[in-house]
Amino acid sequence: MSLKTPKRRRVEVAVISDVHLGTYGCHAPELLRYLKSIKPKILVLNGDIVDIWQFSKSYWPPAHMRVVRHLVGLLAKGTRIHYLTGNHDELLRKFAGTRLGALSIANKLVLDLPEGKAWFFHGDVFDVTMRHSRWLAKLGAEGYDLLILLNRLVNFVLQKLGRPRVALSKAVKDRVKGAVSLISDFEQTAVGIAAEAGYRYVACGHIHQPEMKTMQMPHSEVTYLNSGDWVENLTALEYNAATGWQLYHYALDPRMQHPIGPDESEAATEAALLTDLLAEFKLGKKLTEK
Repeated sequence: MSLKTPKRRRVEVAVISDVHLGTYGCHAPELLRYLKSIKPKILVLNGDIVDIWQFSKSYWPPAHMRVVRHLVGLLAKGTRIHYLTGNHDELLRKFAGTRLGALSIANKLVLDLPEGKAWFFHGDVFDVTMRHSRWLAKLGAEGYDLLILLNRLVNFVLQKLGRPRVALSKAVKDRVKGAVSLISDFEQTAVGIAAEAGYRYVACGHIHQPEMKTMQMPHSEVTYLNSGDWVENLTALEYNAATGWQLYHYALDPRMQHPIGPDESEAATEAALLTDLLAEFKLGKKLTEK
């Protein structure tokens, strides 16, 4: 069964972040379907597109490569792509300032829109853990990836039983003490700096929390935007001069509701999930026994 792709929508600016290609949590088939449904003039890849922290030669499914190939195809068709570095792809920061045709690599970006300037950056600069305990952040990333792996397996079984999907990782984060206040602090910090710099919009990623809200500052109004992720929420930001900014939700798009056909590679991926989960469990058991 092939993917059915709806007629492409024209979008002046599209923003995606936290794709985490190369990890089990990445929803590459859904992302590819979304990218094929739009025709963006500018595409902002706002960090953590390829997960270099978790990258493994043993896990790079065909669907992940198809996303990369599609992005290259967009460049060939005239889409300007701005790759902004995040913490999981921080190795690319040494290439900040590089331009290859319609592709640019940078740590931040400012676009002039009719309503004012829009400031884009990943957002890990506000993360205290990232600044002071990088080893702890990487350890947390590994635990998060294991949780996503378990979540995928649970949903695989639920799908076979005809039951609705669950979001374990999101439920765990929502119950972590102080998580809500940390997100609020993140938003307030981003908006405060944007207001001081005279920006009308500030767009981040990093915290996997899609959001669009306007905040009134002492001398200006700033709209905070977060493109979410393609691990849990499957969201993006879209801008057109006529309608302004919109927060796109894959799950709410009626054009995307027909199922993705399970080809051989997808079936192999699901089988590999169980094998890897068992390996992770055995490794963890050995470590606790020492």
